[in-house]
Amino acid sequence: MITYQLTSMAIGLGLALVILILVRRDHLHGPYALWWIGAAATAAVLGFFPRLFDILAAKLGISYPPILAVVLGFCMLLVKILTMDLERSRQERLIRRLTQRLAMLEAQAPLVNPVHASAPPPADSPES
Repeated sequence: MITYQLTSMAIGLGLALVILILVRRDHLHGPYALWWIGAAATAAVLGFFPRLFDILAAKLGISYPPILAVVLGFCMLLVKILTMDLERSRQERLIRRLTQRLAMLEAQAPLVNPVHASAPPPADSPES
């Protein structure tokens, strides 16, 4: 077996193992883990079957197969960045709405313990 194949297989399998451990320990949530598992599976498949990538590049008319990996990786990064921006926009919209609802509730509720209200000084203060 060729060295780059072994390296690619090891990277793919190692990445998959780390991702599964992170998901298991609840450090990485499901939707985010799918992206990384896809990357690990791709690296492992290319390590086990490197000719598959060469055949795919030839079918697409690419004369230098490693460029296909670079282009596909770049496209996946762009898609990942777009999905991250969509998620961040959704979260910002949700936070803005929650802030507005909280402000409306605070405006309706009587002030029970206002911060600036005059309260007697604590017993151990020098003013007593």
